[in-house]
Amino acid sequence: MKAAVLHRARTPLTIEDIDLSPLHPGDVLVRVQAAGVCHSDLHYINGDLTAKLPAVLGHEGAGIVEAVGPGVTRVQPGDTVVTMWRPRCGECEYCLTGRPALCQLGRVHAATGGLIDGTSRLSLHGNPVHHLMGVSCFAEQCVVSERSVIPIDPGVAPEISAIAGCAVVTGVGAALNHMSGATGEPVVVIGAGGVGLSAIMGLALLGAHPIIAVDTVDARLELAMSVGATHGVNPTVVTDTEAEIVRACGRAPRWALDAVGAAATLRQAVDVVATGGTVVAVGLGRVGATVEVPINPLVQQEKTLIGSLYGSANTPLQIPAILRLYQAGKLPLARLLGRTYELGEINDAYHAMANGAVGRAVIRMPEPAHDHALGSAPRFSDISLAPSSTSST
Repeated sequence: MKAAVLHRARTPLTIEDIDLSPLHPGDVLVRVQAAGVCHSDLHYINGDLTAKLPAVLGHEGAGIVEAVGPGVTRVQPGDTVVTMWRPRCGECEYCLTGRPALCQLGRVHAATGGLIDGTSRLSLHGNPVHHLMGVSCFAEQCVVSERSVIPIDPGVAPEISAIAGCAVVTGVGAALNHMSGATGEPVVVIGAGGVGLSAIMGLALLGAHPIIAVDTVDARLELAMSVGATHGVNPTVVTDTEAEIVRACGRAPRWALDAVGAAATLRQAVDVVATGGTVVAVGLGRVGATVEVPINPLVQQEKTLIGSLYGSANTPLQIPAILRLYQAGKLPLARLLGRTYELGEINDAYHAMANGAVGRAVIRMPEPAHDHALGSAPRFSDISLAPSSTSST
């Protein structure tokens, strides 16, 4: 199969013919239909985050189950699925308390570059190739654990389903799971990429008002306004960003979300929130990055800083729920979609992202010449990107 491989950090991805080993117990083979172009993969390409290399990148995917290994009970061939880059064991304290993003199985992926048993199913010329986050969906097919896929409604377009598996659930989840008290309150969201835009949608769903988007790209601010933001602030244009945020809010906001993952933006979020305010940090930075927060204002003003991984979501429940909200016209996810690329254009997609591209780019995989045993598995052309005709976006 064709797949995008990162051999060394700070080098382009190469399209290689990767071999797949036979499925192990618990494995699921997915024919990838679409994969979102996420900034986290760019961190690995740039060396800001580290992974076992060489590796097939991609962790935000959707597709059709082609085959299952022994013992698989959660999905069957023909099912439409979304991949999860954090599996859930279902038994640890985090899984049992509805916080599967913190399940320790995710550490197995990071430490070994394999699936949850610590081994890889990928090879190139007889040499092992690693998985990224247990997914590796920048490929025509991917092998994942059954604990890393969620069955979904096949009526949702693969492009939408793919981005729901990371960007959307990370942003919407952070809003719904940490900022439910923001109803009727002013909120600032720093960063209007896929995650920030998704957070804005979630906050709009909660009834937060006004919602101030902050980004250095005007076109991203325009997109933010189309999905729920009421104001846009470009720090490269205004002389005092924090003063402009307060002016737009009418007062210092009690809620802020940083989707950038830079020390300067996270510190700005902490500084701008009012006494008693809460900052939710969802953006990842480079390995070892730190932020300085003044101790006395943090304590004396009782500000709260919360980290949120994967939207702090119970993903097997919340990803399907988010897609139902999309189908009902409550979340305008189609507006998030940017340019569509072929797998061979993946370096172009990341170059565009690094240079401020607007919207969530998607890698779209070719349809196979034959559907094998999948029968009526849906094709891209069979599914509309728009919500159903009964929706009211």
